[in-house]
Amino acid sequence: MPILLLFVALPLIEIALFIAIGGQIGVGMTLLLILMGAMLGITILRGQQARAIAMMQGGLRIDPGSFLAQGAFRVLAGILLILPGFLTDALGLLLLVPPLQRALVRLIGARTTVTTRVWQDDIVEGEFTVRDPGRDPLDTDHRIDGPRQP
Repeated sequence: MPILLLFVALPLIEIALFIAIGGQIGVGMTLLLILMGAMLGITILRGQQARAIAMMQGGLRIDPGSFLAQGAFRVLAGILLILPGFLTDALGLLLLVPPLQRALVRLIGARTTVTTRVWQDDIVEGEFTVRDPGRDPLDTDHRIDGPRQP
């Protein structure tokens, strides 16, 4: 039931904020602010992708839990900024504030249990079989009719 209330109340709040803010600063500035928020959200999501790739290539030298939490906050902030509305933009911007992120992580961490596994060495035992990958039928050197001559 609370989720249904969210889907009903959020658009009504956003419409009220559009009317109130649009009446104060004008329609053009209101639309410009909404478009700027959406562009900021897209920029954050693109930057998050590049950040995640760089961290994976670097071997996650920081605490993986905090990296994932910061990433989740950034993704959620980006999505909230893309959604049209002043309330969602304000919530998205709040999620980008590091002290608030840390407080939310502590709040969520107090209610959850996290289990991590630490490897003792770099050797992982296992069995493997080497297989011939087979021939590529599109490879010109291994065609039935042979390579084409000009």
